[in-house]
Amino acid sequence: MARVSEEIQSEFDTELELDEPKLYRVILLNDDYTSMDFVVMILMEIFHQDVQKANATMFKIHEEGSGLCGVYTYEIAETKMAQVHALAKEHQFPLRATMEEE
Repeated sequence: MARVSEEIQSEFDTELELDEPKLYRVILLNDDYTSMDFVVMILMEIFHQDVQKANATMFKIHEEGSGLCGVYTYEIAETKMAQVHALAKEHQFPLRATMEEE
């Protein structure tokens, strides 16, 4: 009986090595057709930025051609990109988002 409990204890004592999940930046790309108001709405609704942060990000996208919206695990970044594309299509804007590993 002592041997069984020693084996169980050694299983509990084994240190598990867990890797942190990779993170991905979601980036919005500027275009000549999507309205600034729509970009701000996307930043507030999908990326949960407050109005000041959303406006600052929108101007960065407008002036520099792209802007960081947030950093997420792969699945969340992919979902947010899909949400951007779906809303843009619904509102007939060509707005695009990309993601890149951090």
